[in-house]
Amino acid sequence: MTASQADANKRRAAEAALEHIPAGSVLGVGTGSTVGFLIEALAAHPGKACAAVSSSNATTALLDAAGIPALDLNEITDLPLYIDGADEATRARHLIKGGGGALTREKIIAAAAARFICIVDESKLVGALGAFPLPIEVIPMARALIARRLQARGARPVWRQGFVTDNGNHILDVHGLAIADPPALESELACLAGVVTVGLFARRPADLLLVGTDQGAVAI
Repeated sequence: MTASQADANKRRAAEAALEHIPAGSVLGVGTGSTVGFLIEALAAHPGKACAAVSSSNATTALLDAAGIPALDLNEITDLPLYIDGADEATRARHLIKGGGGALTREKIIAAAAARFICIVDESKLVGALGAFPLPIEVIPMARALIARRLQARGARPVWRQGFVTDNGNHILDVHGLAIADPPALESELACLAGVVTVGLFARRPADLLLVGTDQGAVAI
């Protein structure tokens, strides 16, 4: 699949999500290229989202440019819907997220939202998670410790050097993990001292997966 085909499919998934957004909604918005197409679509439909809770500084900048006010999650009591992309997704709607480095805020917003819609192009739909390295956000002082714990499991953690999250933390991209039971692995890794967030979204999976294909968007 070429980059232009992938972008076209991302756009199809993003535009399909508009049908699920009630007019005048306060919307949770994720981070990444597919979300960029969603924000473009929202800008083309004024009033669809009256405001948004943003998962990253980069997304906040896009929302500002689109004229959509960004709210702090602490300012609201109810969040009906969260829409975000993924780096990998299965038909069980389990996800790997965090390629853009916003996994912690994304997981918080997903937990707060009544409904979570994931939008991806068809290249992200996989039979089993794990080909994409699993991002884990860590407290900087714990980076080497957590890397050793992961190596003891047979995994290969790689520090994303030169990148600092919006929360001031580091990311380990973990290669070679066997992810047979995503919810169990998410729980296990989250308990390591110094881990802030694991980029597995399985204990709280997406409620709906919209997959952009050459023929249109498919709902899973």
